[in-house]
Amino acid sequence: MCRLIIRYSRHIGYKISQRTRKRVEEPFGWDKTVGLIRQMKVRGLAKVNSIFMPTMIGWNLTRMRRLQG
Repeated sequence: MCRLIIRYSRHIGYKISQRTRKRVEEPFGWDKTVGLIRQMKVRGLAKVNSIFMPTMIGWNLTRMRRLQG
């Protein structure tokens, strides 16, 4: 029986997917290390959101500074 092996890493769509995935995953990794989001010390959506949103704003400010040069 012959099976067709598809190498996804050779397709242009795979490369685009990897770039997009990095752009999505990078802020959450930054939040875990710099933003102290790894383990929340509060409970409830409103309290977690009150910590998460300023952390993401910090990420955006860091990213804007890096984009400006």
